[in-house]
Amino acid sequence: MAETRTISARKGTDSTEPTTEKPRRTRITKRKANENHARSYFDAVARRDVDGMLEHWQEDGVVDLVPIGILRGTEEIGAFFRELFAAFPDSEMTVSRVAAGQNEVAVEWRMTARFTGTPFQGVEATGRAIELRGVDLIEIADGKNVTNTAYYDGMAFARGAGLLPPQDSGAERAMKSAVNAATKLRRAVTDGRDAIVERRDAIVERRDSGPEGRTAA
Repeated sequence: MAETRTISARKGTDSTEPTTEKPRRTRITKRKANENHARSYFDAVARRDVDGMLEHWQEDGVVDLVPIGILRGTEEIGAFFRELFAAFPDSEMTVSRVAAGQNEVAVEWRMTARFTGTPFQGVEATGRAIELRGVDLIEIADGKNVTNTAYYDGMAFARGAGLLPPQDSGAERAMKSAVNAATKLRRAVTDGRDAIVERRDAIVERRDSGPEGRTAA
């Protein structure tokens, strides 16, 4: 509370009177509001709180999980994350960086978990640990998520979950050899088929160009 000094009408006297300062209003910019919204959303992810996550979404929101596919509407979004958290019950999510704009927010994150729970995407739990880094690009309108495109290393997830062999392992080298062998076989079959077609076309062309194959004008 500030005091103002006033001079009294009587000579040689003055007085102090208290005055009340009006509190300053703190204006939150749209960028800051979007950043707060995104952080609140990822707080719910870190808690594995699906209902809390869905509160941040429009009913017809769309999630594009680039390595997996597209989820449409809060029902599909909720079902996916319930399955994910049930399969990875100890998952931990941390946000590394947030960059907010007028309509979109980019969130860089890290996730660690162990596949010890229920089946995920039809695969039984392997007990393997995963560690992922990713970026979500969230479109926000009227304080709700409209779309979210999530980029992360799908192969790292598959290796960590046990769906693919570890990188540079003997099993991975064997898998690559099998893939290369199948590719060479398909190429040989295709080349052989093309050669047969070319030979057939050449025979037909010689036949049609011979004396018996010519048509009188």
